[in-house]
Amino acid sequence: MTRKFGADLIAGLKKATFGTLRGALCAVVFGLPTGLAPAAAQNMFAPVAYVNDKVVTSYELNQRIQFMSVLGSTPTRQAALDALIEDRLKENEMERVGLELTDEQIAQGIQEFASRGGLRPEQFLSLMAREGISAQTVRDFVGVGLLWREYARARFASKAQVSEVEVDRALQNNGPSGGLRVLMSELFLPARTPEERAESEALAKRIAARPTIGAFAAAAREYSVAPSRDKAGRMDWVNIGDLPPALRGTVAGLKPGEITAPLSTQNAIGLFQLRSVAETARPTPKADAIEYAAYYIAGGRSEAALKRAAEVEARVDSCEDLYTVAKGEPAEVLQIDTLPAGDIPTDVAVELAKLDPGEVSTALTRANGQTLVFLMMCGRSYGNSGEADREQVRNQLQTRRLAALADSFVAEMRADATIVYP
Repeated sequence: MTRKFGADLIAGLKKATFGTLRGALCAVVFGLPTGLAPAAAQNMFAPVAYVNDKVVTSYELNQRIQFMSVLGSTPTRQAALDALIEDRLKENEMERVGLELTDEQIAQGIQEFASRGGLRPEQFLSLMAREGISAQTVRDFVGVGLLWREYARARFASKAQVSEVEVDRALQNNGPSGGLRVLMSELFLPARTPEERAESEALAKRIAARPTIGAFAAAAREYSVAPSRDKAGRMDWVNIGDLPPALRGTVAGLKPGEITAPLSTQNAIGLFQLRSVAETARPTPKADAIEYAAYYIAGGRSEAALKRAAEVEARVDSCEDLYTVAKGEPAEVLQIDTLPAGDIPTDVAVELAKLDPGEVSTALTRANGQTLVFLMMCGRSYGNSGEADREQVRNQLQTRRLAALADSFVAEMRADATIVYP
């Protein structure tokens, strides 16, 4: 659970009342918040997406955005809509195989979810009600997550088995005896609009169906929107511990030639192929926190913007030097953060994994390509990583593999689904 949920919102419980919780539950029972005029109610439940034979409403979308915000993320409308669309796809599949939860299981799931923030279920629901989130929204979110986890375990268990060699490799990565470096290729497909995302998901499925190094290189040259397309997507060697957590666990379980499940970023879909693995004499600890700077340059990947980036790179040796560069400009032009590795956006984390302190990347853009990101690595901090328990490592690898297989299956379902945006 995020710091926001664990601290700020728990503090808000001091002002919560049982009447608030009762009001939230009444809203669920009677279907509509009190005081809504018929026209407002109709507009609230207007469809924002059709997913096969199911509908996502404006009310559900607003609830999901609010819910994700309360849990500490900063969701865009599209990210929340994508999550709801995936929920509909999961619901379709689970209905097809006859899976359903009892009320008792859902209540237990809500209790488990609330306990992560140190709350009792009634406290958690009361807090959600104070933030404008209905108990039904919580119930739907928790229910789909629980049932999908059960479904994924049953469907993919045989494919998620972890070999002794893979456990040895993971232990070597964690332990003091040595570490690993990986040689990968990357391919990023555009996903700036729902239609573009759907097309890219279908294309990603076709690319993943041909897991050869030559085919992946050809696809990167033809389709990738990343600057590495000029090198057929080839990346340099990188310590596996420097990869973002979402990618690190997946790559650790790959064999050369295999491709990751699609990773969704702010406006793109990423695929990564493992080309080679090398052992190192030194340990490969995992980066606990990363300090980095992002200086935003108007113009995207235009000649003028890239020229400005080159000028800035020539002037700076460290992140602190960027304060001088940005002097007199709006505060939002320069962002310097120190964040846990898992809290950094995936596309940013991937670029940072390629950099040593003081090095720069200009591979990313924002604002639908209109802003160039001058990204600079400031430094990494590493925790102590001793010898891990063998069974614990096996369970972690299996959990990651199950998640990757399930994510890939969802991407396939989405590519095959009929999704209409009114």
